[in-house]
Amino acid sequence: MLTATLRRAFIVPLGFGMLMAASADFSIVQAQESNAVVIKNFMFSPMSLTIKAGSTVIWKNLDGEPHTVVNDAGDFHSAALDQNDTYQFKFDKPGVYKVFCGIHPNMKETITVQ
Repeated sequence: MLTATLRRAFIVPLGFGMLMAASADFSIVQAQESNAVVIKNFMFSPMSLTIKAGSTVIWKNLDGEPHTVVNDAGDFHSAALDQNDTYQFKFDKPGVYKVFCGIHPNMKETITVQ
């Protein structure tokens, strides 16, 4: 019979490994479904995104400077996003949406909704 210490030596790493594997799978699925846009180095990444109508896009600012997410047609406009802040918008209607940063207008991206 295994001692309690020996059992812990096997069970803890096994449980941790299973948790990490499940977490990695969830992260991949979440990233694929979330349509995430990263704001970094004064750029939107990706700069072009194609999604289905009804999808939500989430922007996350990783820069140390604030940025905004603005649609040139006025459909949406975020508040200033500080580092690690997020903004999301659900695209219900098909079309091409031009997006830029209201603080740094040279930052641009295009979202195509099918």
